[in-house]
Order: sequence, then C-alpha cells, then structure tokens
Amino acid sequence: MKAKKHTNVLIDCEKVKYPNTGLFSFCTQLANAIEKVKMEYTIETQYLITKKCLKYLPSYTFRIITLIDKLFFFTNKNTDVFHATFQLGKFFPRNKKIVLTIHDLNFLYEKSEEKAIKLKKKVQRNIDKAAHLVAISQFAKEDVLKHLNIANKPFDVIYNGCSFYEGPTIEQPSYLPKGDFIFSIGTVLPKKNFHVLPTLLLNNNLTLIIAGNKSSYQEVIKEEAKKYGVENRVKIIGPINESDKDWYYRNCLAFVFPSIAEGFGLPVIEALHYGKPTFISKHTSLPEIGKDYCYYFDYNFNPEKMRTEFTNGLAHFKQRNINELIDYAHSFSWENAAKQYCEIYQSLALKK
Repeated sequence: MKAKKHTNVLIDCEKVKYPNTGLFSFCTQLANAIEKVKMEYTIETQYLITKKCLKYLPSYTFRIITLIDKLFFFTNKNTDVFHATFQLGKFFPRNKKIVLTIHDLNFLYEKSEEKAIKLKKKVQRNIDKAAHLVAISQFAKEDVLKHLNIANKPFDVIYNGCSFYEGPTIEQPSYLPKGDFIFSIGTVLPKKNFHVLPTLLLNNNLTLIIAGNKSSYQEVIKEEAKKYGVENRVKIIGPINESDKDWYYRNCLAFVFPSIAEGFGLPVIEALHYGKPTFISKHTSLPEIGKDYCYYFDYNFNPEKMRTEFTNGLAHFKQRNINELIDYAHSFSWENAAKQYCEIYQSLALKK
C-alpha cells in the first residue's frame, strides 16, 4: 500500500498553558523541532492548544480547544494520527491512531494509595486507547511495564532533547547572590526534595538558590534551613526567565538536583551543558540520565553523608574533562527526538 502524499498529525499541546514546567518545555521544544524536520517525512501538523498558548507557539497551524471539545472530543476526518503528549491528558479522539507519550508514573511515589489507584486506572484507560506508546526514559518504560498492561503494543523510548540558551549574556540576574552559590531549579513541590539541601551550607559561606514556581512546600525548606542556622542563605526566588537561568547556570559553583520522582530530568542535562559539577539523587530516572557524568547523593539523603559527598565531588571535579560533560549534554537533541516521532507517525498512518 502506498503512503498518502501527506500524513496529517494533530499534536496535543494543551499543557503549554503552564509555563515554567517540564510539560511546557516538552511541548514547545518538540513542536519547534517537528516543524524543522517534518517535510523530510511529508507530514502536515496541527497543534491542539488553548488561546493562552498562542503567544508561545505563534506561527504554527492550530486548533483552539473549545468547550465542546472538553465534552466531546472529535478530530477532522483527514487526521491520520493524534499525538497525546501526556499520559494523563484529557483529549483522546475515537477511531484514530494515537501515539501516547508517557513521562512518568510519579503519582505512585507521591500520592496517597487511594489517589494513586485512581490515576493508575486513568493512565491504563489512555494506554488502552493508544496504538503506539513512547516513554521518555528506560526507567519510565520499565515502570509502565511493571504496573500497567500494554497488551503487546509497540513501546519505544525516545529521550527528550535539550535546547540551550542562545540569547545575550546579562551582567546580573534579578536576584544577585553575594559570593559563591549552588543552584537548583524546578517547581517547588515535595517530589523535588529541595528541603534536604540546606545541610550543604554548613561550615561554609555558600548561598543556595532555588528557582521555580512556588508552593506551600517552600515553608518546609525554610524550616529545614532554620535547623542549620542558614535560613538567610537559602533563597527561593520563584520562576525566572531564560537569561537569568543562563546566568545562574553559568556562574554557580555547582548544580544540585535531589529529586525523588523524575521521568527524565532535563535540568541535569542543562547543568552538564555548562560544564558544572552536578549532584543528583539515585532515585527514578536520574542515574540513567546522569550516568558517570554526575555525582550522587546518599540514597536516603543522610545529611552528614551528603556534605561529605558534596565536598569530595567538588574536589574530584577539578580533575574532570569538562568537554566530556558538554559533549554528553549535546547528545540529547530535540531534532533527533522529532525525527523518531515522525517515523512513528508515518508508520501508524500506513497501517490499516
């Protein structure tokens, strides 16, 4: 059977309405990369978004989500493939070939047992509707295989890419630390585990800067800082723009990321791109992504062990070849990810 002249793909980018999040980055960066490579695959794209998303993806072909879509979601008859970009997404058309990207099953580790069971059932329903599954890490894939039934559906791992800042270098960010500092970034939620970090400020003059959307969890971090008498050197600065983020990565003494629930861990790759000593947890996908290019905190985050690991890591880093870290970071390409997705779109469109 010959392929049609074009494969028409509708891609769910509804989560772009949440800036400064991992799903925002995933959807925008993947969309940008697909637009660059799609003609190699004779693919036509349309992006499912809310009106709030227009300013982030202004030049592409869109379908704006309506109230009717939220009640009864249908696609154009010419749509060959629908890409559901989030395992708990709301939009799954009937009688269409669906690619489902699964980022993680973090709810199994974060939520109450009752809530986790409900979310697990929802992901299973979405898997049942899909024709092809994609995980963003081998860990995420193995987690799905362990907890859910994929019914022998094709299941690939496609690593996220990493886009690097290319704008002007600023002289100082919105918050300018005094002296050396360590940096972390991510939505300020319990799964990010930031409260274990203030212990690293003992017996030194370092400042800890945490950037990202705030929540009530920041009070837990502050209370932990008070235990060590370092509350004045823990700065939770909220969301930041790309130029500020570039400054913090470029100028930090080290990057720290103690998260206990990740499907991938994009900030790890960003930090390695800047050639920084990067300290991460041994939980979920992070060892897979960090490999031997990172240093690892004690699995149980024992404060004394963490301080020792941090000190020893900084000393060891002086002997490292920074170019190896940078080369590794650059191996994570959104263009490569986009090509792999386009190949899946094409193969599904050809199937009866």
